[in-house]
Amino acid sequence: MLRTFRLTIGYDGFRYAGWQVQADLPTIQGELQRAFAELTGERVSITGSGRTDSGVHAIAQVASLTTDAWRSSDAALGRAINTKIPDDITVYCCEEMPVDFHALRDAVGKRYRYQMQIGGVRDAFDFRYFWHHHVQLDIEAMRQAAAMIVGTHDFACFQATGSERKTTVRTIHDLALTTGQGRAGQGHLIVEVEANGFLYNMVRNIVGSLVEVGRGKHPPTWIEELIAGRDRNQAGPTAPAHALFLLRVDYDVQPLAAQQ
Repeated sequence: MLRTFRLTIGYDGFRYAGWQVQADLPTIQGELQRAFAELTGERVSITGSGRTDSGVHAIAQVASLTTDAWRSSDAALGRAINTKIPDDITVYCCEEMPVDFHALRDAVGKRYRYQMQIGGVRDAFDFRYFWHHHVQLDIEAMRQAAAMIVGTHDFACFQATGSERKTTVRTIHDLALTTGQGRAGQGHLIVEVEANGFLYNMVRNIVGSLVEVGRGKHPPTWIEELIAGRDRNQAGPTAPAHALFLLRVDYDVQPLAAQQ
């Protein structure tokens, strides 16, 4: 009997070439599929909610697999996979879902976090996970610019080439900038973005454009001009991948256990 499982996965993307399987390169999908094959002898495709790029991390990526080779419980599958994968990948939860559940098609929203260090010396423990800016940024100007991005817009100006979509219209529900301090007192700036879907490199391109405002290169109203112009070449640079985290993926479909 076919069964479908939803995996909630965390990973440090530092040494991986992204989510999707690539020949001769380590990937998250590749490690998971190898582990399942070792457990069951069956090669299945494990579908992610999206393809995180090389170096991008996940707090709670979601993936799905459909198989008739697993006879035990969903929790046992999660534990078993964890014994076969590297320490920088963890299956936090495994739940049996309706058999037609699909991690990519059924996703209704996602939330990402981007982390920056403002000033100070490089943190020996956090440098992998923060984009370090040696100059101060105008956080209030960045917040004003961010407010102009929230809502339903054509975000073609923030889409990188290489993964064209049928439409570049998306709805951003929340774009929040919060500040804090690191261990040595250096400033931290956290950008979190929540939307019903994202274009290729959209979050990193938004962050790169907000930083241009923060550095004083453009006024906050420049963001409105970018969105109206729909020209990626006019927007800011793509922020580095190593400071981006997939925080959460949302679904309307419930696990089988919740439906009983």
